[in-house]
Amino acid sequence: MVTQREATDRASGIRGHLGELCYSSGLLHSLQRMRAWWQRDLRILAYHRITPLPDPATFDFDLELISTSPDRFRDQMRLLKQRFRPMRLTDVAAALDAGEALPPDAVVVTFDDGYDDNYRIAYPILRELGVPATFFVSTGHIDSGRPFAYDWLVHMILLTGAPGLVLPELGIDQPMPADRDGRRKLAGRVLLEMKSISAIAQSDLITRLEREWRMPSDVTPVDCRPMTWAQLREMHDAGFEIGSHGVHHRMLAKLPQQDMEDEVRDSKVSLECELGITTALMSYPVGGDRAFDERVIEATRACGFQLACCYVCGTNPQPADNRYALQRLPVERNMGPGWFAAMLTLPSLMSYPTTSRATASDPVATCSR
Repeated sequence: MVTQREATDRASGIRGHLGELCYSSGLLHSLQRMRAWWQRDLRILAYHRITPLPDPATFDFDLELISTSPDRFRDQMRLLKQRFRPMRLTDVAAALDAGEALPPDAVVVTFDDGYDDNYRIAYPILRELGVPATFFVSTGHIDSGRPFAYDWLVHMILLTGAPGLVLPELGIDQPMPADRDGRRKLAGRVLLEMKSISAIAQSDLITRLEREWRMPSDVTPVDCRPMTWAQLREMHDAGFEIGSHGVHHRMLAKLPQQDMEDEVRDSKVSLECELGITTALMSYPVGGDRAFDERVIEATRACGFQLACCYVCGTNPQPADNRYALQRLPVERNMGPGWFAAMLTLPSLMSYPTTSRATASDPVATCSR
């Protein structure tokens, strides 16, 4: 991650500075035309939350899930419509099925998880500007209205009065930082290291902390609330695509075979029952190349999904070859307009690289690139 200069609201670091320089110089449009001539890769943008950037000292949930502010999102979508070719993901699937080439500068907008600011903020902007998008939702959270487990874990670490954090599952046993910034860093470490244990163990860890710290997640906090089925029906009726993000937002590759298949199948059944649609699109929950593997891809294909996105950073030069592991370009809250425009124009140079944590014996290594 790069840091954000609060005084100027511009990103620091090599990518941020280089993006702003290319943007302000006026070079990007010419570079885009040149690139489109020799490379027609599919670019898929990945968002989570669109909300006014909160004060880190008072915001009690995961800041890293905030992709951008409403004003910046509107500017990003205007740029997308003016200079690129926004597409529906199902139209991409139709082109692949027909063996047709995608148009130059094809870009798809996607959202993961199903936070209600997707409905309150992103959806009206997209509808107004006429930009298509796909919203991948975890159906169990739409059913219950409960906060997402990983975000609730961050919330607990930020607010608990416990003197220390003891997680034998992760080899962590340390005093709880007194300051908010220290707690956020600790929460980030926990979220990263949790990806090394099974999805069941992850859930058990979070449930144990809820019980020990007396912070149950059977609530619907304003700042961490999923969408409702009524909202999703409205969005679908307005022409936006709703896809699967599993049932309980678990790492599918970290689940036993039957549990993994249930997550994939049951999410599809819920979407089709509630929305009256045939669900064709999947996004594997949780980032990185350990979130899915060949077992997950096969289960997704067997359930009738036509395309699936992962959260490995990159574009898709031949999307027909990896249609069940489509890479995406994450949008981060510290991206100024220049960085965002440069990332779309020169994605291999300006986007965040995904750190591979696969091993030679890990089947993810063969399907996430």
